[in-house]
Amino acid sequence: MIPSRPFINISFFQPQSFLMIGIPGLEFAHGWISIPFSFMYTVALTGNCLILLAVRRTHSLHQPMYYFLSMLALSDVGLSLSTLPSTLAVLWFDYRSIDFNACLVQMFFLHSFSVLESSVLLAMSFDRFVAISNPLRYASVLTNNVIIRIGVAIVARATLSLFPVPFLLKRLNYCPGKILLSHSFCFHADVMKLACADITVNILYGLYVVLSTVGVDSLLIVMSYSLILHTVMGLASPRERVRTLNTCVSHILAVLVFYIPVIGVSMIHRFGKHLPHIVHALVAYVYLVVPPVLNPIIYSVKSKPIRGAMFKVLRGKD
Repeated sequence: MIPSRPFINISFFQPQSFLMIGIPGLEFAHGWISIPFSFMYTVALTGNCLILLAVRRTHSLHQPMYYFLSMLALSDVGLSLSTLPSTLAVLWFDYRSIDFNACLVQMFFLHSFSVLESSVLLAMSFDRFVAISNPLRYASVLTNNVIIRIGVAIVARATLSLFPVPFLLKRLNYCPGKILLSHSFCFHADVMKLACADITVNILYGLYVVLSTVGVDSLLIVMSYSLILHTVMGLASPRERVRTLNTCVSHILAVLVFYIPVIGVSMIHRFGKHLPHIVHALVAYVYLVVPPVLNPIIYSVKSKPIRGAMFKVLRGKD
């Protein structure tokens, strides 16, 4: 049993540490399971860092579309680094303890980078809308100053939205015997369920954050593509329609890769309480690990300029 530190007020308790778990029921195979996880984290970090270097070093990629792609790569790097230390510690060394405050910090960054990614995907849909509906004004609308402001707004939105969450959890009274998390990292919904207190405020604020960020973003992305489709359908040539829509394929795939697991996690947490713990764990890993892995693959395959710039970086050419 992990020692717990009582506070001066004996009626108020917060654990010193929580216990994380890896893949429930497959603890005996954690050593083998760590191999694909290590590979995926390596691919995610390497691929997204290559995109960042490619955009920075290639002058022809200094365009709004690729600046937003760099933001997406940064958010993917942050999301990977948020879960990598604790996940590999559990799988490699069976080190399951995480300090209470460290758990809150990890949770803040994990959810913040998720909101960042959602916001960047929305900004990218706006970029595609402007490029397709008003190509002559594209450069004048999305200037460097506008892109910087969008970037600052995205970071501020994620930070301000998630900043109260750790403090709302820290004020709760926790059960001395409930210290086992459901994952190898700290989820907001997971941590607040360990409290022996009224968590209505936490539930309502968590719902507000989800609806005001990911919920609003997804609706606006759908609206953007409705307008894009309306514009494309107005083009006379079928070949021109296909060519125009093809410029959106990478972004549409990135949106699907991010939002499908988000919907899965939300559904599992609210309606899948009867499902085995391994299902909860696997859906959470898909949500956090798969998008950072697939995004650089999608853009390197679908975007010839990005692919060429990444190869130049690998060959050490400027």
